[in-house]
Amino acid sequence: MPLFLDAHQDLAWNMQVLGRDYRRSAHETRALEVGSPILELTGNSLLGLPEYNQAGVAWVFGTLFAAPFNPNKPDEQFPGYRSPQEAHQRYMSQIDFYHAYTSSHPDTHRLITTLSDLHAHRTRWQQADPQLRPVGLIPLMEGAEGIVSLDELPEWWQKGVRIIGLAWQGNQYCGGTRTPGPLTPAGYELIDAMAEIGFVLDLSHMDQPAAFQCLERFPGQIIASHANASVLVKGYTGNRLLSDELIKSMFDRDAVIGVVPSNSFLNKDWKEDGGKAATSLQLLADQIDYLCQIAGDARHVGIGTDFDGGFGVEHVPAEIDSIADLPKLLPMLVRLGFKDGDIEAIASGNFLRVIESALPE
Repeated sequence: MPLFLDAHQDLAWNMQVLGRDYRRSAHETRALEVGSPILELTGNSLLGLPEYNQAGVAWVFGTLFAAPFNPNKPDEQFPGYRSPQEAHQRYMSQIDFYHAYTSSHPDTHRLITTLSDLHAHRTRWQQADPQLRPVGLIPLMEGAEGIVSLDELPEWWQKGVRIIGLAWQGNQYCGGTRTPGPLTPAGYELIDAMAEIGFVLDLSHMDQPAAFQCLERFPGQIIASHANASVLVKGYTGNRLLSDELIKSMFDRDAVIGVVPSNSFLNKDWKEDGGKAATSLQLLADQIDYLCQIAGDARHVGIGTDFDGGFGVEHVPAEIDSIADLPKLLPMLVRLGFKDGDIEAIASGNFLRVIESALPE
């Protein structure tokens, strides 16, 4: 069975804010959270070290994530930031958390910031007890509002951030989900500065005009860590998923797209169409096949689950009870004609190729 790299998980936010301990199994976390208000926010957990080990998930792009304050929900339990300065504090706290946590728990989680870290982690993972294999964490900043000055970028790099996505919602850099808009002058300056240092650019959540501007301007490696093709998603409207025009332009730039096994990213009408029980993981396999057909190869698609990223087991396909079930995708790809090398590339190889190009020695 191939190893997996999951290109998007909000681990620091879940551990810091919700108090989840991903050394536990997902089922232990669920038992501890029975009756908790956490479940209304994000559902029952899909993640835990035993499940990572069962699936063969060896690497995760662990995000730095904070949401802006929502004036329509002034009494929400975990309020968002109200200024870029507050966002900066939250993002910095999360990267510091990753460092402290991986230093304290190297048997379960390891921070990867260099090529030597990456290679050493693979060796340790292969040699470890199959029931206690550590997860390698590669930091990804989701939404750049925590960057209040371009002078900070070398510090973020020094702390291990290797991938930056400019938007979650729209902000001072560009339009984003539900808030359309192009790159701003500050956005152009940011991607230029990112390119000079060597960051990977994540187009996830960016409004399409801004994404096209990035493709034209940014010379470095580009990904979408967690996004699906909009044309396959029944009932879809909005600016969160990827149009065929954008997908083709991304592939022209050798980008890799991480598909998302979230029901709302597979069928917007999934609740009306029978709910979880009637939503198959085959829809994710179809997304992969569609993207590979556009690309003409299997070198530009990966997996970015976004598990525990505001949704839980209730909102994923019927075949998935936790991340341990991710390998159930593989026989579906075989039936679609994918060969072993293609499947290994999709499971981890493509995103590993991207991150290897960005990591310093």
